[in-house]
Amino acid sequence: MKLIFLGPPGAGKGTLAAKAVDICKVPHISTGAIFREAIAAKTPLGLKVKAIIDAGKLVDDDTTIALVKERLAQADAQAGYILDGFPRTIPQAEALATFSTVDKVVNFDIPDSSILERLSGRRVCRACGANHHVVFSKPKQAGVCDACGGELYIRDDDKPEAIQKRLEVYRAQTAPLIDFYRNKGVLVDVDARPSVDEVVANFKKSVVA
Repeated sequence: MKLIFLGPPGAGKGTLAAKAVDICKVPHISTGAIFREAIAAKTPLGLKVKAIIDAGKLVDDDTTIALVKERLAQADAQAGYILDGFPRTIPQAEALATFSTVDKVVNFDIPDSSILERLSGRRVCRACGANHHVVFSKPKQAGVCDACGGELYIRDDDKPEAIQKRLEVYRAQTAPLIDFYRNKGVLVDVDARPSVDEVVANFKKSVVA
């Protein structure tokens, strides 16, 4: 099964992707992982990406598309895949359609208010990197890591103003893909607000069944 996961930051795409790999028996392919693998393998495209990233620039569409095409041609992706982080724009979606036919596009539907609650409540340990949450997984002692006793802090990109900016970028660039794929009849909406177990159950029922 060839799937695309769509959804704003904080929707839980990565968490469900880890579960979906076991359910669907296909690889989870994110653009970040593709970039890292190509750089590590020192492929011609990988060397090009490394030069772009080292210069502090964003990887352009043509290079990203070429890398995705190269990755989807590998043996483990022949039976299917879960694409996460690609396509991000309509031109990328149109390019993907020229070399792979997607079965379903899963749109993780969640209001901005829920995302703000999830991300702004996250606390990370400075010492060991463990994640806590002021609502969903409270530390036993406020501001102290359960795992190692280190100090918990709020990452800059988890501050409300930063989250709002990330959501604005997503809504402007990526959200148009929802209508693009809905019009093609392959979009499936999954409510991303419930617990992980409920989201997984809904995914199985509406996507895998």
